[in-house]
Amino acid sequence: MLQLLIRRILAPLARLVYRPVVVGSERVPTDGPVILAANHRSAADTFVIPIVTPRPVAFLGKAEYFIGKGPKARLMAAFLSALGYVPVERGNAKAGLAALGAARKVLDAGGAFGIYPEGTRSLDGRLHRGHTGVGALALATGAPVVPVALVGTQQLLPHDKKIPRLAKVTVRFGEPLDFSRYEGLKESPAIRRAVTDEIMYAIMELSKQEYVDAYHKRPDAA
Repeated sequence: MLQLLIRRILAPLARLVYRPVVVGSERVPTDGPVILAANHRSAADTFVIPIVTPRPVAFLGKAEYFIGKGPKARLMAAFLSALGYVPVERGNAKAGLAALGAARKVLDAGGAFGIYPEGTRSLDGRLHRGHTGVGALALATGAPVVPVALVGTQQLLPHDKKIPRLAKVTVRFGEPLDFSRYEGLKESPAIRRAVTDEIMYAIMELSKQEYVDAYHKRPDAA
């Protein structure tokens, strides 16, 4: 019921208020597994993509957001679940495998899964080298990958703000990428890197960002 409320009422209301420019949404397959791989400019990205995509999209969410016992915590958990968030443990040695496992469950069930190959928000505005999890996921599931470019979300919700403001946002969807030519090669690190680099190039073409062939490091991780 809550998911229906969000998609039928809250999403159209958000589109009416913020008026995002959406290009190429018809390129997203309407059924079957699909990976939406996007650049990452703002915490608002995970809210923007679902409201402009013509089908529900699942993202990973921190497990602690789903385990509270009070009314407020339960409401938050229900809201995140309705948005499509999938709880996953983080901060341990098995976190990466757990994340890929959770993503595979979504795709194996024929769902759409959203991922940010850069791994974290870009604070310098450039597009950084993608982690190969997206390549591994595409190779393991055979799901097509739709590159997505988010433009302007850093003004919608800057990294040091908590309340969104009015800003011009554009979302561009690219042509689905098919990696079936690599069938049987999912265990190859070189192939996972090649697939990931192809996805990042497609995102770069859509976003027009400067590309940096290095993983992004947040200031507190330097």
